[in-house]
Amino acid sequence: MNDWFTVEQIDPGTFAISEYKHREETHCYLLLGTERAVLIDTGLGVADISEIVDELTALPVTVLTTHAHWDHIGGHRHFDDIAVHALERDWMAVRFPLSLEEVKNELTKAPSCLPSGFDPDSFEIFHGEPQRILRDGDLIDPGGREILVVHTPGHSPGHCCFYEKERGYLYSGDLIYKGRLDAFYPTTDPQLFYESVKRIRQLDIKKILPGHHQPDIPVSLIEEIEEGFARIELSGRLKQGGGLFDFGEFQIRI
Repeated sequence: MNDWFTVEQIDPGTFAISEYKHREETHCYLLLGTERAVLIDTGLGVADISEIVDELTALPVTVLTTHAHWDHIGGHRHFDDIAVHALERDWMAVRFPLSLEEVKNELTKAPSCLPSGFDPDSFEIFHGEPQRILRDGDLIDPGGREILVVHTPGHSPGHCCFYEKERGYLYSGDLIYKGRLDAFYPTTDPQLFYESVKRIRQLDIKKILPGHHQPDIPVSLIEEIEEGFARIELSGRLKQGGGLFDFGEFQIRI
């Protein structure tokens, strides 16, 4: 397999495809149904994730996008069936909210290594029309397993988590992970982020599959993040420009 990616089998039909050599440490997830495969996010785009997917399955692939930030849509160009929330359709099809220069600066910022042979000058932000628009409550069924779309705005307007009730899996994107949770960009909303965390606490979650960093995290982290937001709100600083709040295993920047 392409040595840029690390593949971990979570169960017989579910794989994590990770980019540990970059500081973002992105995770994408391949879910095998009986009729199709679902790929949740496609990572940085500095190596061809479709090569890994093709080694793991011969099924046709639908890409579900947690959100249309550059580090989650980099490999979208290798697939022809892409879904994104309605509020971020234009980020793909019309104009990405950051310039190419800004994205390249983030991509190459230290500490990171990039694959040998990758030319940052040739890097382009994915641009294309999604084939499907996602909305809260949609069910995606690739055959034998149902994936619920849960709109969880805050980190971005159209951010979605994906939930498999039968397995108790929550694919949490950039809503829940160990590291710095960002709600300070112009397109973020700290209050909505807090509301989204409270919302997913209502789900029966047995395993979190995050978008970045440490892959094996306890479900109790959701409650801890909610409590962190509650403390910030109580201080009167739950608004952009509020600062960086350190809670040990995670930080919240607003």
